[in-house]
Amino acid sequence: MIWLASLVALLPFLAAFAGMLFGPSLTRLLGGGPGGRTAPPRNGPALIACAPIAVSLVLSAIVAFAVWRAPGERTGVLTLIETGSVPIRVGLQVDGLSAVVGLMVCCVALAVQVYSVAYMDGDRRYSSYAAFISVFTAAMLLVVYSGDLLVLYAGWEVMGICSYFLIGHHWEERANSRAAVKAFLVTRLGDVGFLIGVLVLGAGAGTFEIREIVRSAGDLPDTTVTAAALLLLAGVAGKSAQFPLHTWLPDAMAGPTPISALIHAATMVAAGVYVVARLFPVFEAAPAALAALGIVAVISMVGAACAALAQDDLKRVLAYSTISQLAVMAAGLAVGADTAAVFHLLTHGAFKALLFLAAGCVIVVAGSNMLAHYGGLRRGMPVTFWSMTVGSAALAGVPPLSGWFSKDSVIEAAQHSALHGGEPLADGRPRLALVPGSALDGGTLPSLTRSELAAVYSLPGWVAWLIYLGLLLTVALTAAYATRAWLMTFFGEPRGSYEIREPSRFMSWTVAALAVPAAILGFFGLGAEELRPHAGPALLSVLLLAAGAGAAFLLWNRDPALDPARALGPVRPLFARAFFVDELYERTIVRPVQAAARHIVILDRRRVDAAVTGTGRASARFGEMLRVPQNGNAQSYLTGLLAGVVVIVAGVVIFL
Repeated sequence: MIWLASLVALLPFLAAFAGMLFGPSLTRLLGGGPGGRTAPPRNGPALIACAPIAVSLVLSAIVAFAVWRAPGERTGVLTLIETGSVPIRVGLQVDGLSAVVGLMVCCVALAVQVYSVAYMDGDRRYSSYAAFISVFTAAMLLVVYSGDLLVLYAGWEVMGICSYFLIGHHWEERANSRAAVKAFLVTRLGDVGFLIGVLVLGAGAGTFEIREIVRSAGDLPDTTVTAAALLLLAGVAGKSAQFPLHTWLPDAMAGPTPISALIHAATMVAAGVYVVARLFPVFEAAPAALAALGIVAVISMVGAACAALAQDDLKRVLAYSTISQLAVMAAGLAVGADTAAVFHLLTHGAFKALLFLAAGCVIVVAGSNMLAHYGGLRRGMPVTFWSMTVGSAALAGVPPLSGWFSKDSVIEAAQHSALHGGEPLADGRPRLALVPGSALDGGTLPSLTRSELAAVYSLPGWVAWLIYLGLLLTVALTAAYATRAWLMTFFGEPRGSYEIREPSRFMSWTVAALAVPAAILGFFGLGAEELRPHAGPALLSVLLLAAGAGAAFLLWNRDPALDPARALGPVRPLFARAFFVDELYERTIVRPVQAAARHIVILDRRRVDAAVTGTGRASARFGEMLRVPQNGNAQSYLTGLLAGVVVIVAGVVIFL
């Protein structure tokens, strides 16, 4: 089992290595060129990029099936690195969580690679592009299957490097290079806290092995586990684009659309949520960290949904949607519904990859990202239309599509936490808020230790209610912005002069294939009690969905030629600029740092450089003085010699 998981992660890395070495020569050998609308492009590296990922997908499916047939944890250690203190075990860990997330990563990565064959046709840097996607996939799989926190951190950082190169693939365009640098710097800021958190956790537990850390989390000192959990959340906020480190994600839309699908659906942004789920017992033992996660989730989900409602760029609508949906997962984790949060991670990976790749089809045909340039596309793009309809409905939570099952599970857990969460006891110990499906039956259980509890410590009542109400508001807002984008893209009169047609079959068929899991994936959660929809929360979410979608439709129907977001009135600029957080950072961080940098340059030039230059000039002048007697004239040397002899003789005569 472990060797199969190692091959799943190793094959994409080998594909990247082979693609960088042999891809350009294969392109020249095969005469790479456009393949037209029906024929595949003749890109040499395409087979190198796609075939290993396809094999990894098959192997990951075998791993997932084996874990499903015989649930349990499998671990394997490749080597042990002695560090003088806490050893590092380079190995893998396979269980239900890693198996299913690894399968999702491989599915989306293969779809992106196949889609990119047509989307990037004719790009002279396709070989490096495909190679970086493969490395990106391998790094995410290393995070998923890792059995040691430091090994996980290695994959975590490799993803950051790959995102920089992929977002800035067309680096000659200023917006792309700036977006790549911004993504790199913002996520690195969070990663500083993440690394410190890993070190604190490893030092406190005496091991970096994830299995042992999870088992001993309840026995760690409160200060250690709380500090570690809060520091880890800094990295999670950066990678998963949560407030206040969310600003890089919308700008990352400057990269190629398949990269947006990969980052937003299955790799980088999913890594933060996955790490919290993987180390969930650590966060269970740190109530302050769960409360902080819940507050951040509410700000992110509602704020990003409002921002998505006012965007003019289709890809930015989906980008803010990703921030909001990741916050829904974070909210599920905060209320203890880790299973529901991971379920939403899986369904989100399916429908968000579908939406981004479908958006890529629209952008290729229309030649623009702007919603105002679309309209009436359903007539000439039926495959893209129906696929994007499934994706938008799953995003909004329309039953019985996948998003409805997973989002409703999170909402139900939040409702239970808000309505039935406990109050502190007289001795200061918290009551328990049971997660639906838990084996415990409520009340206060002071005889149990933290490591023995199947439920999480209850959040403060106001935090639980804030999460629950935030989720309900997000349901309505999500339905509104998804409906707005869908109507403006496919309905009304065409607002462009381009030919409305399906793009390459490689692109449209890939999108159609992704529509299947986006539609039916929710039914796979029915086997778990905590993932089954219940009448009360389900009905409430459907009513909110209908309210949001209905409002968007009524506003659009008044005049299909106009943007329904005009109804936002004076708050639209506030939403469109995402509450001016970027501008706030510009004024409070970027400009002061730039001003300080300018003063440092002046100080360096006028003081440090002046001192160094002055020393050099003084040395040069002193050297010129020393060169005077060293002029190469033999007559001068002889005269000096004789003068010296005369002086010595005179001195001897006088003093002796």
